[in-house]
Amino acid sequence: MSREEADRALERLTAEHEAVESSLLALQDHAGRRLLEGAQLTGTTAGRWAQAEEAVTRLWNVFEYYSGALTKAQEIRERRRWPSREDLAELTQLLRGSHTLPGSVVGGAAGSGGGGGPRLAEEVTLSTLVEWMNSWYAQALDVVAAADSVWSALPARIDMLAAELRRVRSLAHSVGVRPGEHPSGDDLERTTEELTALRAEVVSDPLAFWTRAGGSSAPGGGRPDTSRYDRAARELEDIRREIDAVLNVRQDSEQRLMRLRDVLSRADRTLAEAREARGEVLAKIAASEVPAVSGPATALQEELTAAAEYRRHSQWHRLSPLLESLEQRAEDELDRARAQLAAVTAPLAVRAELRGRLDAYKAKVAQQGMGEDRMLIERYDVARRMLWSAPCDLRAAEDAVLRYQYAAQDVLTARQGESAGPARAEGVTDS
Repeated sequence: MSREEADRALERLTAEHEAVESSLLALQDHAGRRLLEGAQLTGTTAGRWAQAEEAVTRLWNVFEYYSGALTKAQEIRERRRWPSREDLAELTQLLRGSHTLPGSVVGGAAGSGGGGGPRLAEEVTLSTLVEWMNSWYAQALDVVAAADSVWSALPARIDMLAAELRRVRSLAHSVGVRPGEHPSGDDLERTTEELTALRAEVVSDPLAFWTRAGGSSAPGGGRPDTSRYDRAARELEDIRREIDAVLNVRQDSEQRLMRLRDVLSRADRTLAEAREARGEVLAKIAASEVPAVSGPATALQEELTAAAEYRRHSQWHRLSPLLESLEQRAEDELDRARAQLAAVTAPLAVRAELRGRLDAYKAKVAQQGMGEDRMLIERYDVARRMLWSAPCDLRAAEDAVLRYQYAAQDVLTARQGESAGPARAEGVTDS
C-alpha cells in the first residue's frame, strides 16, 4: 500500500475498533444482559442465551486480538512521518493480509459460524474479524434486547392484573362466588392459575413470548407476544362484570322480589277473574265455545319462595340467575293470564256490542219521529228479548239486531225521501 492507502485503512479500522468497543461496553452494561445472567432460564431462552454467551466470549477474544494488531499497526505508522518500504510492507500485511488466529481465540470453532467442525486455527483478515464481531454482537444483542423488551412489558402488567384479580377474588368471596359453587368462581380459579403460570414462564423463558418483526434483520426487531395476557385480562373482565351483577342483585333484590310477587299476584287475580267470567259466560251465552282457564303458576311461586330463601341466607350468586329467569317468566305468565281473560270474556263483549248497536239505532229512529212504527217496535222487542235473556244465543241475537238495523235504515231512507219531495214541489211553485 501507499502511505495514503495505509493511512486510510488504518483510520477506517480504528473507527471500526471504536465502534465495536463502544458496542461491547453498551452490551456489558445492558440491563437485559444482567437480568439474563441472574435468571434461572429455561426453554428457548436458555438455549439462545447459551449461544449468545459463547458469541460474546468469542467477540471479546477476537476484539483483544484485533486491538493488539491495530496497536502494532499504529506503532509502525508512528515510527516516522514518511514510512519506508519496509514499514509499508508491514502495514500492508497487518491491515490487509491474513492473520493466523488460534482455535482457542474463536472458541475452537469456525469463526464465521459455518460448518466444518472445530479448527485448530483460522486464517482471517482484520476486515473479516470486524464482520465476525458485528455478527456475534448482533446475535447477542438480539437475545438481550428481545428478553429485556418482554421483561419490561409483561411482568409488570401481569402483576397489575394479579392485583386486580385479588380485588375481584375478595369481592367474589364476599358474595358467595366460590369455586365449585358458581361458574365464575371456577373461572376465577383458572385465571389465577393461568396468571401465576404465565408470570413464571415469562420470567424463566422470555423469548418464548417474543414475536420477531417480519422482514426485519435489526437486532431486537419485533414485539412481545401478549396474547395469553390479553386473554386472561378479558376473562377477568367478564368475571368482574358477573360479580358486579351479583352485587347489584344484593343491593336491589328486595325491590325485585316485591315486584315479582306483585306480578304473580296480578296474574293469579286475572286467572281467577277469567275463571269467574267463564262461569258467567257459560250461564249467560248459549251455543258458545268457551276455552278452559289454567290454574295458578305454582311452579313460579315455588321458585319465588326459593329466591326469598337465597336472599335470606345471602346466597347472592344463586339468587342472581334465578331472579333474571323469574322476572321474564312472571311477565309471560301475566300476559298469558290476560290473554285467557280476553278469550273467555269475548262472547260477553260481543253481546255488549250488539246491545249497544241495538240501542243506538232505536235512539236514531226515535230522533226521526219513527219510534211508534209497529214493525220496528216488533223487531226491536225480538232482538231485545234475545240479548237480555239467559242463556243468550249470540248468532240468533245478531241476526235479530241486523234485521232491526236494516228495517230502521229502510224506514229512515223512505222518510227522508218523503221530506225531500214536498221541498222540491214548493221550489217549483215559487218559481
